Amino acid sequence: MGGTAVVVGGGIGGLAAALGLRRIGWEVRVVERAAVLADAGAGISLHANGLRALDAVGVGAAVRAAARPQYTGGTRTPAGRWLSRMDGTLLERELGSPIVGVPRSVLHRLLRAALPEECLLVGATVDTLDLSAPGRVGVPAGDGVLEADLVVAADGVHSRLRGQLFPDHPGPVYAGSTVLRALTEGPLEVATDFELTWGAGAEFGHIAFTDGRAEWHAVLNAPPGVRHADPLGMLRRRFRDWHDPVPALLAATRPEAVLHHDIHELATPLPSFTAGRVALLGDAAHAMTPHLGQGACQALEDAVTLAAALAGEASVGAALARYDAERRPRAQAVARAARRAGRLGQQLSRPLTVALRDTGLRLAPSRVTIRAILRHADWTPPNLG
Repeated sequence: MGGTAVVVGGGIGGLAAALGLRRIGWEVRVVERAAVLADAGAGISLHANGLRALDAVGVGAAVRAAARPQYTGGTRTPAGRWLSRMDGTLLERELGSPIVGVPRSVLHRLLRAALPEECLLVGATVDTLDLSAPGRVGVPAGDGVLEADLVVAADGVHSRLRGQLFPDHPGPVYAGSTVLRALTEGPLEVATDFELTWGAGAEFGHIAFTDGRAEWHAVLNAPPGVRHADPLGMLRRRFRDWHDPVPALLAATRPEAVLHHDIHELATPLPSFTAGRVALLGDAAHAMTPHLGQGACQALEDAVTLAAALAGEASVGAALARYDAERRPRAQAVARAARRAGRLGQQLSRPLTVALRDTGLRLAPSRVTIRAILRHADWTPPNLG
């Protein structure tokens, strides 16, 4: 079965969906609202499931070549005491790959480079779909309307299309935390590939990259919408007494490089990832908190599963029913697990509960941490042929 698809949203999930659909013989247009593709963003960790999905759509080797494997690191207290260690070698032995770190801009560029330039329509916002014609969907984009056999709504956590398709759904809610992140201006020597540090109501982490730079992020409990005139200065004060390399990472960052976003999630699960000839994908379908590092990986799983369903079924309707049945239970389970991880990790703020959490982590065997990662990362993609 082949056809014409329009993917609304040119992020990681949307681009991967376009690659997967082209791989099974579909014609694809990707509509992205940004007029200039600046490849903004900080960094990302990709687990084995995300890398396997990238292999399935043909860009896994390029991403691996650009990424830095995470063999060393773990979780610490603000004073620097280790709570748990990461064994990247064991993960590689179990899954065939360690977790890897790559700048988001690099991942975006590699995904986009694998698509013909004419597939991408930029500077066009899709606010609504024309669902009036049976068997086709109209996508008002730019100065015209694109006609499609299938629309992939990959337009993010605040998806306008999800709101049209599921008007009774409450939509995303604030998760109680805000995140600031950036890349260091230049190379910086750090002793580990990846770290998280948990304090009271705060998390600080870093990812090291192949070019010597590092990404850092700070997740803070805060009311929604709070912004600072000098966010980097605020962070330098907030984390000045935390262990190395936290102050060094902040010192190596330009103020204008800091990104600040409130964290929203779909706390109320969607009743379906499809509606008619529309498939929701990534954050539009299952926006989750970042505490498991699985958001992008789940979007990549969506992309491959959707393409495989369309390749394996005789009709779009049957393929979308299969996609929903295969993806919704898993993605929503991962979202629930991410929410629990945040409540037991960064979001804890009372000294007693923080101390109990830290003691439990120190006493837990290392295999417990490995099992937790394997539970979500051990996924095998369907064959796209």
